[in-house]
Amino acid sequence: MKGSTKARMLKLLEKLSREEKIQKSRVRPAITKKQAVVEELKKLIQSYNTIGLIDLTDVPTPQYKQIKRGLERYGLIKVYKNSLFLRAAKEVGLKNLDKLEPYLTGTNAFIFTNINAYELVLMLEKHTALRYAKPGDKATDDIYLPQGPTGIQPGPMLSVFGKLKVPTQVREGIIWIAKDTRVARAGDEISPELASLLRKLDIRPIHVKLRLKVVWDNGLVLPSEKLVVNIEEFKNDILSAVSVAKELAAETALPLPDILPDAIMRAHLRAVALVSEIGLLTPETAEIIIRSAVSKALALAVSLAGKVPDLGLGVELPSQPPQPQAAPAEEKEEEEEKEEVSEEEIAEGISSLFG
Repeated sequence: MKGSTKARMLKLLEKLSREEKIQKSRVRPAITKKQAVVEELKKLIQSYNTIGLIDLTDVPTPQYKQIKRGLERYGLIKVYKNSLFLRAAKEVGLKNLDKLEPYLTGTNAFIFTNINAYELVLMLEKHTALRYAKPGDKATDDIYLPQGPTGIQPGPMLSVFGKLKVPTQVREGIIWIAKDTRVARAGDEISPELASLLRKLDIRPIHVKLRLKVVWDNGLVLPSEKLVVNIEEFKNDILSAVSVAKELAAETALPLPDILPDAIMRAHLRAVALVSEIGLLTPETAEIIIRSAVSKALALAVSLAGKVPDLGLGVELPSQPPQPQAAPAEEKEEEEEKEEVSEEEIAEGISSLFG
């Protein structure tokens, strides 16, 4: 009995030893694989200026792969575990990692590139993929059913077309759509009937985009909401800034090829205006000075003709507004006394026209 017990114990120890070796052999490759991924991430972090985190929640795999192919020319895009990226970032001493770490949640794709954060946002906006609509989806654009054969046989589907108000005809044993018909506007919720019909017609109306969560750009951590750029507004701001800069440069007579013609023209116009104002006659200013003198003379004549009709200046007075109710005689006499103009004042006014 003792010999058999000892033999069983030896067999049990051998079995445990084998299982321990098997367990160790399974663990070691896993640890090696993780370390290899960390090393790969460390090289990527040190090789690129910009790292973007893309949220893959609700992004279908086929559409992700399609968009990924279009993005690969800008850098490398790949799904990594958040914990491994964090470990690699700590080992290389990534700047401002504490601000980036809160975004390392959920399933993320990491894009490593050398374009800046704003270019990355615009690039992601341009790369989309289409998928079938599901009940409850919001239409990303207006959805139309094209005119022509549908390949669907008449039957229960006719009632679906009718419910969606799509004009149809039956030709050659199948349903034809009579004309291009809009069945949903952008933002409308997709009904189960419409989703089913679109799939039967092989129409993929839903645009899939990759949503950027945050960008690490040369040490700056920029959340996606701070990266939204209105291109037209930005363009107008630049044009406005250029216009203001040119105005300032011309005003200060900055000696640049694009500025000097405008600056010289401004200086010439101001010189002519100044010479005309002081009454210095030159071939360029004579017409301006005479026109100004005539205008002032007419203005003075009109004013005098209204106050002293006896001068007989022969100037047509402007139409008078309706007069208020006559004032008492005493007030009229006082007003006439105030409005009297002495001959000396008239003489002074005329002489002022001619210096």
